[in-house]
Formats: sequence, C-alpha cells, structure tokens
Amino acid sequence: MLSYHLSHSGAGLSGLAVREHDMPVPGLGQALVAVRATSLSFRELMVLDGTYVLPVRPDVVPVSDGAGEVVALGPGGADTVRVGDRVAATLFPSWQDGPFAVEHLAQRGGSLDGLLTEFALLDTDSLVTVPAHLSYEEAATLPCVAVTAWNALAGDGAALGPGHTVVVQGSGGVSLFALQFAKALGARVIATTSASAKAARLRALGADEVVDYSATPDWAAEVRTLTGGRGADRIVDVAGLLHESIRAIALAGTIACVGFVGNAAVPLDTGALFASGATVRTVAVGSRAQFTAMNAFIGTHGLRPVIDRVFPFDEAMDAYRHYAAGGPFGKVVVSHSHASSGAGVRA
Repeated sequence: MLSYHLSHSGAGLSGLAVREHDMPVPGLGQALVAVRATSLSFRELMVLDGTYVLPVRPDVVPVSDGAGEVVALGPGGADTVRVGDRVAATLFPSWQDGPFAVEHLAQRGGSLDGLLTEFALLDTDSLVTVPAHLSYEEAATLPCVAVTAWNALAGDGAALGPGHTVVVQGSGGVSLFALQFAKALGARVIATTSASAKAARLRALGADEVVDYSATPDWAAEVRTLTGGRGADRIVDVAGLLHESIRAIALAGTIACVGFVGNAAVPLDTGALFASGATVRTVAVGSRAQFTAMNAFIGTHGLRPVIDRVFPFDEAMDAYRHYAAGGPFGKVVVSHSHASSGAGVRA
C-alpha cells in the first residue's frame, strides 16, 4: 500500500513524499478502511506551511478528510460499523459528544496520521456511515468544513428556520455548506462575495441575495438594508472580521466565528459588541454526534456537496497546487480509486 508523508509542518509541498508500506492489520477496537477519496481544506495548507494552530508531528500522513470502505475489523470493535460499510472518520477522534475539551486535541492529519493513503487503521468509534446517495468523492468533503458549517448553524441548539436570516461569507467550503444547510432549514440566506462571476453560482445554490463587496465594500450596511434595518439573525464569519459582523448582526443574534484570514489584528469595539447583545461563538469542526446528525440531515434533504475538481491519487500534489492557487468554487478532491495515466506515484 502507498501513503503520502509530510516530513514536517512548514516544509511545503517539497516535504511531501510517497512511501510504500506493508498492509496494516486492525487491532483492538480498530477498522481497516480502504480510503476511496480525500478532500482538501484551508487547514491542509496551514499544515503544509507551518501555520496550523495545533501540533503536527514529523512524518505524518496528511489530510484530515476522507471516506472509504471498511474492509476488516479487529477484535473488540464498537458495534457501530461492519465490513462493507461506507464511512468517514471524524477529525478529532475522541470527541464523541458534548463541548470540546483539551483531551480531544489529538487530530487527524496533524498529531495523528491522516487519510492521504490507500488504507488507514481507524478507531471504530471515530467512524460514521456516510449518506447513501453520496459518492465517495462527495462524502470525502464532509469531515472538516461540512461539520464546521453544521456546528455553526445548529451546534448551539437554537432554532433556525423560516423567518430567520443567515449571512455566509464568500464561496469557501464552510460557506457553501452553510448556505445549503441554512436554505434546507428554511432560512433566508444572504451571501457575500468579492467575485461577481460567482454571484450567479451562489444564487443557483439558493442564496436569496448576494452582496458583491468589491462593488459594495460596506457589506454590513448592505445587510442592514436588505433586512429592513434589522440585521441578520446569524452570521457564519469565516474571515475573523468580527467588527464588521457586529455591525450586521440583529439584536441578540449569533456570530459563529469559524476562522480568520491574514495576520492583521483589527480592534474590536467592545461597546458595539455589548450594544448588539450578540453571542459570538467560536467553532472548531464538531463532535461525532454532530457529524452523525448532519449526515442524517443531508440524507433527508438529498443535499450534495459542491465539488470544484477531482484529481487522481498520484496527482495529489497537483490538487494542493490547484487549491492553493485560489479561486476554486467548491471542494478539491483526490480520488483514490484510480491513478492517472503515466508514471504514477511509485515512480
């Protein structure tokens, strides 16, 4: 079997290499999963360039997100999966339910081996079955950004549906999933973008309004206008620009802060935050219980992830380059089910 390995965080693509291994045998409570597809997220670029906030061990198998088939089970495994099941693995394997805690920091593709490999040994209690209508390539997009989007919208237990307005920012993975989930819940969705060419695609996914902030820089004021001065009930903030989100949030609304871009610190007006009555909740992926609930929701509503491009396993480095170049609309996926013509990874 073959696996990609990253020599160390910060090495970039030059530190990524393929090695051949003996086939592993599942131990106590483990499943052997034939990985059929993986997908990239911004997290993977941070792991490569050394800016990821959690530890990354040397020689790790990278990439947290993947889906595959259970091909063998070790003794004493949880009674949750069977040989032949189509599964995905949680990013934080020990986080089963409830709030996140320090004991759950071990994460796939960082301190633990990830899924950019042909076969992976995974704890059975970290696996979830994937929606039946999704391909492996589609299911591989779920563990990080989809669970994050689900947690951002549903993780606090607050009702969200008809009569509520949700703002999603840009066209990254979290935002596209949040748009689809919010629409399926019955909410009105306002999407922002800096690329006018993407506005039509956001509307096609269900966005009720699209604010092009290259043409309308004060997107927060535009959200106020579009909501009759009320503001949005929930904002999925992927940029970390909370000072702008506070201006756009409705009284007692919720801002789910799921990430940040750039290194410039913008002062936060605590007076404006207090006056908004808003809840600001940081969101870092989600638990296995949330993953399971999200999969049930996806299955019920027949939702499908947006995929920008699929690369074969032996062109995984090209997948990284394509993603890092910017501009994908949807997920960049690596299919493990076939290799491209030519030399292949063994060369």
